[in-house]
Amino acid sequence: MKEKNASKDTLLIKNVLVEGKTTDIYVDETGTIAEIGEAISRSRRKEADITIDGNGDLALPGMVNTHTHAAMTLLRGYADDMPLQAWLSEKIWPLEAHLTGDDVYWGTKLACLEMIKSGTVAFNDMYFFMEDAARAVDEMGLCAMLSYGFIDLFSEEKREAECRATERLVKALSGMRNPRIKAAVGPHAVYTVSPEGLRWLAEFSENEEIGIHIHLSETEKEVTDSVSQWKKKPVAILDECGILTPRTVAAHCCWLDRAECQILAKKGVHVSHNPASNMKLATGRAMPYHWLKEAGVSVTLGTDGCASNNNLDLFEEMKTAALLQKHAWNSQTLLPAEEALAMATAAGARALGFGTGTLAVGEPAHIILVDSRAVCNTPLHNPASNLVYSCQGSAVKTTIVQGRVLMRDRVVPGEEEILKGATRAATNLVKRARDNTG
Repeated sequence: MKEKNASKDTLLIKNVLVEGKTTDIYVDETGTIAEIGEAISRSRRKEADITIDGNGDLALPGMVNTHTHAAMTLLRGYADDMPLQAWLSEKIWPLEAHLTGDDVYWGTKLACLEMIKSGTVAFNDMYFFMEDAARAVDEMGLCAMLSYGFIDLFSEEKREAECRATERLVKALSGMRNPRIKAAVGPHAVYTVSPEGLRWLAEFSENEEIGIHIHLSETEKEVTDSVSQWKKKPVAILDECGILTPRTVAAHCCWLDRAECQILAKKGVHVSHNPASNMKLATGRAMPYHWLKEAGVSVTLGTDGCASNNNLDLFEEMKTAALLQKHAWNSQTLLPAEEALAMATAAGARALGFGTGTLAVGEPAHIILVDSRAVCNTPLHNPASNLVYSCQGSAVKTTIVQGRVLMRDRVVPGEEEILKGATRAATNLVKRARDNTG
């Protein structure tokens, strides 16, 4: 059965730069790269339904954001520059208590719009009302792995309710029959999910053959509390409960020791580096990229939610990651531009199972075109360095997902309606929260 949002049109992208060479890319009706190389346009120009002349722009695999809470776009700028606990307990959690499915729908549509405009083609999302999030993703055309944020607070009654909510979401996503949208389980963290809940999620994800998305060792307090309460660090707890697998994406990982990095490598876990969020919330330590790399862990890139970043621009995140690692670990050569770019593309795509994140025959056509004549790309001595250290997402001109053109020359159809809907939803959410607190 053909996916309802798959590209039915063939697509020819001509005259783009790939690894310094002028290249053409032909995409077939399934949204797969069928041919890539020089002068393909001569043989394919008559059969292509859509032709894009790249005019020398840089063609890249699309970016993949491996840790988001997408609908938190509605909270962008609502609460900043506060201590973490006060930020959560006084601002974020009280507002989230008034969220509706409609809010999540519009917040996720806004997130998708922002990602399309900054060259992101796939994302890994954990939040609430995720069937509404899935509806937004389906309409916007991006790829996503979606999980319900499982929080049982060590209560057996709440755990049962969270298990049922997880099952409902997985069933609903399966029923959509959309290969762009995958299900995962979303245990929030070791301090909000019981060992019984973690074990259930591990078994359920294995039986369903779906991913796992979790926060891990984000703060020093998370680690010290874990040792105090359980006599074990979070990595050991997750390992014992079966959460550490090749299907797992662990976000943050700031407070890992060297031995824990080895465990994550052995288990095949993918780590999501979220430098902007970690710096803004002052987690106190940069993720130990050098130890993770030494151990052989696949490290990806994520933004976290817009309440703690405050944007979803992975170009900006690449630069922040590279600079933070150099500064924190006193090494000018740590996390060079080429590695940062691979984290944001190939590593992320592999972590979520949306291809290999490369421009190659047989791969899904998740492609972005970046303006080679933009100020940030002038001069073009080293494209990777410019992309990581100079450019922002605004340099992306065209975003293509599975052969479907979602943005062309910076134009996304329906953008104005999305901005209006999201603004209305955010305004009403804040009003509901204030009315209920007197």
